Amino acid sequence: MKIRGTTVLAIRHKGQIAIAGDGQVTIENAIMKTKARKVRRLFQDRILCGFAGATADAMSLFEKLEVKLKEYNGNLTRAAVELAKLWRTDKYLRNLQALLIAADKEKLLVISGTGDVIEPDDDMAAIGSGGGYALAVARALKKFTDLDAPTIAQEALKIAAGICIYTNEEITVETLPIE
Repeated sequence: MKIRGTTVLAIRHKGQIAIAGDGQVTIENAIMKTKARKVRRLFQDRILCGFAGATADAMSLFEKLEVKLKEYNGNLTRAAVELAKLWRTDKYLRNLQALLIAADKEKLLVISGTGDVIEPDDDMAAIGSGGGYALAVARALKKFTDLDAPTIAQEALKIAAGICIYTNEEITVETLPIE
C-alpha cells in the first residue's frame, strides 16, 4: 500500500517563521482524509514541526524529537542531529517512512531517516509530494511581493494544490516570531 499526499513548507521571513501543511492523506489512488493536521508545536510551543509521509511514522518521530528536545533543553540542532542518528541506526526507526521540517527562532531544519539534517541556504524548505511546487512559489512570492511569511506559506500551498494531486487546500499554518 502506497501512502502519499503531503506538502509542508517552512519559511523564515520578515520577523516570523511559518510552517504550513496541507490536509490530504492519500492511500494508493484514494483520498482517505482531507483535514489531517501535519504541523505541530513542540517543546513548550517554541518549536514548529511538520511532516511528510506516513502519519503514524511521523507521530512516532514527533514524540522522539520531543524527547530529544527535552534532553537537550530545547537545542533544536542538537536534538535534530541526535534524532537523525537514532532514526538511521535503530532497527525499528529506520523503517519509518517520513520526513520532518523543524524550526525555532534561530534554525530551520529538514530531518531525514538517512541521517540528514539540512539547514537550507535561503530560509525556506518544503517536503512531500507538492513540496517542489510550493517551494518554487514561495521563492517567487518572497522575491517579488511584500507578503509576510504566513501568507507566503499559505498561498504557496494553495498553488501547489492546484498542481499536485496529492495536495489539497485544507491548510494549517503555524507561526513563531523570530525577533
